[in-house]
Amino acid sequence: MKHNKHEIEETKDQSSNNPFKPSEDVEDKNSPISENADNSSGTVSDNIDENNTKPDNENHSSENKSDVNQNNELQKKYEELNNQYIRLAADFDNFRKRQAQERENLLKYGAEETMKKLLEVLDNFDRGLKAIETMEDAQQIKDSYALVCNQMNDVLTKLGLEVINSEGQEFDPNYHEAVMQTPTSEYPENTVITQLQKGYKLGDKVLRAALVNVATAE
Repeated sequence: MKHNKHEIEETKDQSSNNPFKPSEDVEDKNSPISENADNSSGTVSDNIDENNTKPDNENHSSENKSDVNQNNELQKKYEELNNQYIRLAADFDNFRKRQAQERENLLKYGAEETMKKLLEVLDNFDRGLKAIETMEDAQQIKDSYALVCNQMNDVLTKLGLEVINSEGQEFDPNYHEAVMQTPTSEYPENTVITQLQKGYKLGDKVLRAALVNVATAE
């Protein structure tokens, strides 16, 4: 079937006037509305980013200040403890030196007070020796000797010297040294019969054990 030229042009005109065909003017990519929409969305996004960034910066700043304050406090405590240690070390060193000096003085001059008390006894010994040269009565000599001996014992007792009791006591190896043993029925076994040499102690310390004779069973 052939169409003439006139019918074809009418068909083209009708298709161009078709109301259901989308209009080219409905959506324009370069329209001002689309540009404003894009710009507004970009502005909102920028504002959100700025608002989110600002608190982070403030948090970092506050954390840095807290760290600095904490470091300052730790440094202050360290300095206080270090100063205390230095003072303590100096005090201990001074104490050690004083102790060493006192120990040296004790070894060197520990008997000073004892010697001072014994000087009076030595003076009386000297007086007694001079008196004996002109004495003819033996009893006076005995009395002078007993006087000086008693004075010596008094001085030593005041210094803490104590005689160990032995005769009639039960034998104690802490205070007695048995140099003789005598079988006898007059004394209980293991009793000190006689004291051959006095024993002495200073406080609780035995300076010299007493030499004794101990009774044994017959």
